[in-house]
Amino acid sequence: MTTASVLPVVSRARHRPIIRRAAAWLAARASDPNSGLWLVIGFATLHAVLWTFILINLKAAQDVHMDVAEAFAWGQKFQLGYGKHPPLAGWVAGLWFTLFPVADWATYALAMATLGCGLVICWLISLHVVDRRRAFFVVVMLALYPIFNFKGFKYNPDLLQLVTLPLLVLAYLNAFEKCSVKSGLWLGLAGALALMTKYWVLTMIGAIGLAALCHPERLKFLGSPAPWVAIGALVAVMIPHLVWLKAVNFVPLTYAGDVYSLSSRAQSAQLVAGYIGHNVALLLAPLALAALALAWVPPWRAMLMRRPSALFRRAWSRGANAGVDTSQALNIWIVQIVVAIGPPIGGLIFTVYMKTDWGISLFFLTPLALVAMPWLRLQRMALFNIAAIWLALTLAALAASPYIAAREMAENPNGASSYIARSQLARELTETWHTRFHNRWAVVAGTTEIGEPMTFYSPDHPAPFTPGELWSSGLTSMEEAKRFGFIGICDTSDWRLPICEAWMAANATNAEHLTITTRRFFHSRPGPAVSWKIYIAPPAK
Repeated sequence: MTTASVLPVVSRARHRPIIRRAAAWLAARASDPNSGLWLVIGFATLHAVLWTFILINLKAAQDVHMDVAEAFAWGQKFQLGYGKHPPLAGWVAGLWFTLFPVADWATYALAMATLGCGLVICWLISLHVVDRRRAFFVVVMLALYPIFNFKGFKYNPDLLQLVTLPLLVLAYLNAFEKCSVKSGLWLGLAGALALMTKYWVLTMIGAIGLAALCHPERLKFLGSPAPWVAIGALVAVMIPHLVWLKAVNFVPLTYAGDVYSLSSRAQSAQLVAGYIGHNVALLLAPLALAALALAWVPPWRAMLMRRPSALFRRAWSRGANAGVDTSQALNIWIVQIVVAIGPPIGGLIFTVYMKTDWGISLFFLTPLALVAMPWLRLQRMALFNIAAIWLALTLAALAASPYIAAREMAENPNGASSYIARSQLARELTETWHTRFHNRWAVVAGTTEIGEPMTFYSPDHPAPFTPGELWSSGLTSMEEAKRFGFIGICDTSDWRLPICEAWMAANATNAEHLTITTRRFFHSRPGPAVSWKIYIAPPAK
């Protein structure tokens, strides 16, 4: 053997003890009851910080998403509901922006802070089902799930469900285990918190109910005070919102019925197929990377060569020794199966417009459901491997993010509405209003796509008023718009332009008319140029 061929072998031999020591340290920290929580909090914080910077780079050529601007607008006025949705997403945004400046980077930090909290709660869920080593493996798998990184860039009620739904599942597992009045109270409060995020969480509440009914230990749970206290606490906490819901004539339900119902079963089937394909594709990333982390460990390869049926029976009979509470694991499996197949079936039966984003909050239990399989042997090297994969991919994304942003705009400069310079328009209109009236711009009238960005980007944060929208957010009214004056905006590229112009002609008769064109430049590359018809209605005298 030559000297040149010996050197790589020696180098690998030197690296192996270092890797083994690192793997042993990580496994020890993850398994230690005293350090495990801090390890998870530190990991979730690092993940949130790194991905905040990645998103800042990736979205540098864009304004914030309309959903984010909408949540900010809701947070300007704390209400019991905001037309489309219950109030929690607006409340959280309102509290966040009392601490942080109204800037693009702060919205990405909010999204990542939300997901970081979700990671910690999912770890707490995992501790009810698997040992601490497996629980940390679950957390890193979730961090590799695109919903918890680049797909989680926009803060909205869907994203906030990745805090409130894990809290609900955690409270259920705790109540199922303890069957006490106190645990039932926490379950009811968690259910109310989830419902105050979005009514879509009824899918998870229903899945938990089915899990409780199907579980072999159901009589113990249903015979305890926990589920009945939970129901009572949920109803009691929801009463103020229910009163508001009745007062606004159930506007959020009208919104859901108007926007998400379909007349064609064929179209519904097509959307359901897209929903399934989209969410399965997203799940493939963490599952494939976890399989890769496990495949690098020799005992895993040896285990695959055994007879699967015998291995499964032996592991199931020794579930506790395998690091799995099979009773709680059964709860997780039932809940995940129900929320995976229930919505698509419901979409087909009721011909519902199934949005792919509705799956954002429904698959956070999938990694745990798989890691909780008793036949799975999780070696400490697998823990090190998946953490190394996460770190390598995250740092690669951080390094590549500025180039990705520039390339995306170069390839599609005029095809994406996200490149439209709404922030530039907000600044120009604020200056125009101040020049004419020397006071705060209080109300903006226009579609949701233009009104809420004005609220976010204008230093005056005018309240949005959406003409003709049945599910009004309640942030302002036509009476306030006439009293304080308003700026109406019609997008000349929008198919609703004739409707907008007709409304302005009827309600802004004494308005000054302007036409403003905005265009963003990023790294000297131009975005789409959009002309806006502006109507400046003065305040009442």
